[in-house]
Amino acid sequence: MRMLLRGAAALAAVVTVASLTSGAAAHPRAEGAAGTTKSSAAAQIPPGVTAGVAVFDRQTGTFTEQVNDSAQFRSASVVKLLLALDFLWGRGPDYVIPAADRARLEPMLRGSDDDAANHYWSTYGGSAIIKRMLDRPEVGLRDTVAPPAEYAGFWGYTAMSARDTVAVYRYILEKAPAPVRTFIMDNLRRSTRCSATDHFDQHFGIAGSFDRPWAVKQGWSGKFAKGTCGSQATPAATPAEPAAAPRAAAVDLTRPALHTTGTVGANDRTIVAVLSLHATGTTYGKAYTDIGRLTRSLNVPGGVRPAGTWFGTWGELVNVRRGPATGDERITRLPAGVEVLVGCQTRGEVVSVPPYTNDWWAYLPQYGGYISNIYISSPDNRLPNVPECGSPRP
Repeated sequence: MRMLLRGAAALAAVVTVASLTSGAAAHPRAEGAAGTTKSSAAAQIPPGVTAGVAVFDRQTGTFTEQVNDSAQFRSASVVKLLLALDFLWGRGPDYVIPAADRARLEPMLRGSDDDAANHYWSTYGGSAIIKRMLDRPEVGLRDTVAPPAEYAGFWGYTAMSARDTVAVYRYILEKAPAPVRTFIMDNLRRSTRCSATDHFDQHFGIAGSFDRPWAVKQGWSGKFAKGTCGSQATPAATPAEPAAAPRAAAVDLTRPALHTTGTVGANDRTIVAVLSLHATGTTYGKAYTDIGRLTRSLNVPGGVRPAGTWFGTWGELVNVRRGPATGDERITRLPAGVEVLVGCQTRGEVVSVPPYTNDWWAYLPQYGGYISNIYISSPDNRLPNVPECGSPRP
C-alpha cells in the first residue's frame, strides 16, 4: 500500500541462485513437513499475530466467527471501498461513471491501485470522506475513524474494525442501489493476483483459502520489501511509512498489517473480514502464510476449500514457471518463505542447488504453474501424499 507523503526505504540485497530464484539461504528441507487442509469452527490465530475477525452468513443472518471484531486496525487499502462508495453516491439515477473515473476505479478495486486512491482522497476532501460515510446511518459504521490529523494525507491510516468491514459489505450487497452493487462487486470478483502499484501478490487469505466464487478487497501496510509479483516485476524498495508513527485512537500504526476481506460462495453468501498485525520485521511471505492459515481455520458457510496439500517453501523469489523446466515462461515469483498449495507433481528438468539436486516439480493450481520441489520444505525429493500429475489422488 502506498500513500501520500511518502518516504524512502531500503531493500536488502539478494543473492542469485540458479535460474528459478534470485536468492537462497541454508536449505531447510528437513525442518518442514506437508501442511494440512483441515478447517475449524474457531479462528486459529498464529503466534505473534494480532487479529480482528468477523464472518457473517447472509443466508442465516448470523455471525459464525467473531474475534476482537470491534478492535480498530489501520485499514490500509480496505478503505478504498469507502472511497469508491463516496464517489458513487449521487451519480444520478443511472449512476453514470465518467470514463476517466472508470479508468481509476477499476484498477483501484481490482488491483488495489494507490495512485487512484490518492486521487480520490485529495480531490474529494480527504478525511471529510470518512466523515460523510460515518454520517450515513444506512452504512452502520461504529468503529471507523479518520487518520490522525498529523497524518491526514495517509488514507490507509483510517481506522476500521472487522465488524465495520462486514457492515460495509452488507450495505453494498443489501442496501446500495443495484448499479453501485454491481459495479463494486464485479470488480472485486476480478481481483488481479498482482497489485497494480506495489506488485504484491494479493491473492492471500480468502483468495488462497477458497475456490471461486469469491470477491476480495485486500490490504497491506508496513515495511515489507516491494513485491515482485508478475513476470516482469523486479525487486525494488517500497516507500516507507513514517519512521516514528504514533499510536492514535488505540490504533497501531507501526506493525506490519495484512488484511483479507470480501465474500465467499454462491450469491456472496458469506462475508469474511480478517484484519491482522504482525511482529515488526515479519517478512511478507510469513505474514501471507499466517493470514492464510488463519483464514483456512474459519467456519465459512458456502466456502469450498481447494484440493491439494499445503507445503512451506524456502528461498528468495522462487520463480513459478509455465512448465517443469527453468527455460519455461516465468509466471510470477513467490514471496519468500510462503506456504503454497500443491495439486500434483511431475518429473522435469533436474535442478541443482548444491548439495541438493531434484528432478521433481510441484504444480501449484492457484498459480497455474510449477516450482521445483527443491524449494519445497520436505525431506524427500518426491513429496509425500501428492499424486503425479495426471494420476488420481491417493
